[in-house]
Amino acid sequence: MKAENYPFAKELIVDTEGHIQKVIIDFNDYQRLLEAIEDEGLIGAMIEVKEESPLTLDAALAELEKE
Repeated sequence: MKAENYPFAKELIVDTEGHIQKVIIDFNDYQRLLEAIEDEGLIGAMIEVKEESPLTLDAALAELEKE
């Protein structure tokens, strides 16, 4: 297994059997991956509420107080 075979990987840390345990990546690549994951979550949340009606501020605050 070579790090070149994995996107973003700078180094692979493997166990005695050769199974990948950890991946070392550049910090800037790490930040980009986090942003992509957050964006994916946001898109999923937007799709989930797509058919819902928007609330007024007062109605939204009232809903939050119920929780």
